[in-house]
Amino acid sequence: MRALRVSLFVAFASLLVGASPDPSPGTDVLERYLAAAQAQQTQMRGLSMQVDIDASMPKLKKTGKLQALRNISKLGQITYNALGFVGDKTIRNDVIARFLTAETRATTSEEMNIGITPANYKFKYKGVVERNGRSMHVFQLSPRKKKVGLFKGELWVDAATYMPLRESGRMVKNPSLFLKRVDFIRDYDIRDGIAFPRHMESTIQTRLVGMATLNINYVGFSRPETTHAATAQPSESQ
Repeated sequence: MRALRVSLFVAFASLLVGASPDPSPGTDVLERYLAAAQAQQTQMRGLSMQVDIDASMPKLKKTGKLQALRNISKLGQITYNALGFVGDKTIRNDVIARFLTAETRATTSEEMNIGITPANYKFKYKGVVERNGRSMHVFQLSPRKKKVGLFKGELWVDAATYMPLRESGRMVKNPSLFLKRVDFIRDYDIRDGIAFPRHMESTIQTRLVGMATLNINYVGFSRPETTHAATAQPSESQ
């Protein structure tokens, strides 16, 4: 009997030692988000959309508006075709064009891997929030390296689909010496199980002309059979 008690004790102790702790509440959410984000990335490739960009330099009282086609290649590279620009040349050249160039460069060659993944970020689960009748999981993001395209901030994940609803924060490395600081908020709409970019607003602190603002709306999504896309400087029209 004593031998049996000893055996049972040893077996129970082994179970306790070998037992793994329960995962944190955010572990399952993160895994589901990463799977959903991978599926979304595949769905977004080959997609074109129109972007309407309003930009301003409040200190200089300068404004400008650009319409362009934003194209995502089958390899995930982003390019723009400008459709028309109205406004001040300084806005066109020093704010909008620099933004378009920075985004384009961030998705080419060596800078291509900038996704919100464990390879690029540390994730800290903050809990669930309610907004407009929708439940969202919130993660705090800390980039693992200082790299163009990465940011420090927050990720909001839809509790129903695990698709992104909002990304916000500050870029950890500026894509141009002209830019001193870049803060942004990017919102998504979920349709047919895919998170489509809806709106982005950005506040940019420049080194020469002070603060600039960008407001971008994404509309008119399509998937043309052949996309002839090339990065273009905004063309001016009055």
